[in-house]
Amino acid sequence: MGTTPFIGTEALASGALTRSQLRWNYDALHPDVYLAKGAWRHQWTRTEAAWLWTRRRGIVAGRAAVGQYAGTSVERAAPVELLALARRREPGVITRNERIAEDEIRSRGDMRVTTAERTALDLARHLPRRLAVAYLDVLAAATKISEDDVLQLADRYPGARGIQRAREVIGLMDGGADSPEESRLRLLLMDAGLPRPETDIIVGAGFESVRIAMGWRRFKVGVMYKARSEAIGDTGAIMESAAAARRQLEGWMTFTVVPEHHRSQILRGVRLMLAARSRNRR
Repeated sequence: MGTTPFIGTEALASGALTRSQLRWNYDALHPDVYLAKGAWRHQWTRTEAAWLWTRRRGIVAGRAAVGQYAGTSVERAAPVELLALARRREPGVITRNERIAEDEIRSRGDMRVTTAERTALDLARHLPRRLAVAYLDVLAAATKISEDDVLQLADRYPGARGIQRAREVIGLMDGGADSPEESRLRLLLMDAGLPRPETDIIVGAGFESVRIAMGWRRFKVGVMYKARSEAIGDTGAIMESAAAARRQLEGWMTFTVVPEHHRSQILRGVRLMLAARSRNRR
């Protein structure tokens, strides 16, 4: 049966497998849904398995839908979210029986998936704010949806649970974030009262151009995120030095955040840079 999930009773009925083969060579991911022993259980596999568990009636939604559009996830093992009427709960699967219009559904292979706009709306309604924004950023980067696109859809559901909160969260979506860490960093700056930073700023031109994760062009103050603070090797050090020099030549001051930073250190450093550049502009 390969390395994709399948419905056990269908395999038995077709003669593709015997009961003994099914028992010894495959694992049950959900009731009557199987996968070959040792097969990699990546996000796509888990989503397809959950969809099969609904007897192919479920609509892939929320975080699982982001994976369909972007091919990546914010969380290591997020639950698979489906719009479906389920009689029982199943570990690793969240089902919601919610109203959805046909124009809010797209086909991806054999599965039906919520459109990018409906996916964004559901993320904003159901997830905690920081997690929702991280997923929204990934979705916006992959599909290029805008805030207006999602808000127009929200108008269809004025009385839906979480819709008012969703409107606020959708306003924070930004496809310029390159990672969930950048999304969280942007929220940290904004929640502290700093002006909303522009994201994915490119300075310089051609092969000498460099990226600044977020910042304020008016003051030429940028904020970077470095995922690892350990040694990066000679080549990496040379590249980082060249990028830093280019940013400096273009007149930018940048604050680089590493995982070890405390939020107070980040905010103090960025505020000092903004204050210094503000004084220089007077």
